[in-house]
Amino acid sequence: MSDQPLHGTVAARWTPGSGWRGVLIIGPSGAGKSDLALRLIGHGWRLVADDYAHVFASGRALYATCPPTITGRIEARGVGVLPACALDMVRLVLAVQLSADPVERLPEAAEIILAGVPLPLVRLCGFEPSAVEKVTLLTSPL
Repeated sequence: MSDQPLHGTVAARWTPGSGWRGVLIIGPSGAGKSDLALRLIGHGWRLVADDYAHVFASGRALYATCPPTITGRIEARGVGVLPACALDMVRLVLAVQLSADPVERLPEAAEIILAGVPLPLVRLCGFEPSAVEKVTLLTSPL
């Protein structure tokens, strides 16, 4: 497991035949990491970690867990910290880099290397109404 938690939020969805599939949401403070996670939760996803996550490799896969001090809680800006039904651990299948700047219309494939393992990376504007659907489609099994 990583010694230092990674600044990011992790949410997961259940997919028949593939189990839980997780997404690591990263970006600067105020970019909408928790906001996107709250909207994903509203569409049936589960929280794994909000604000900080431990990411580690096992084999050629990446997994995420939540630091014990913040398990089962998510910050809703302007409201406060709220309880959320959370998973203990999930295999990551995607990283989402949130940006306030416009993103490329048809970007080249990208990845981020964490614990020596590549993870597909997509850049999105997290506050776009279609962000939930984009993340859901990108985490669907092929």
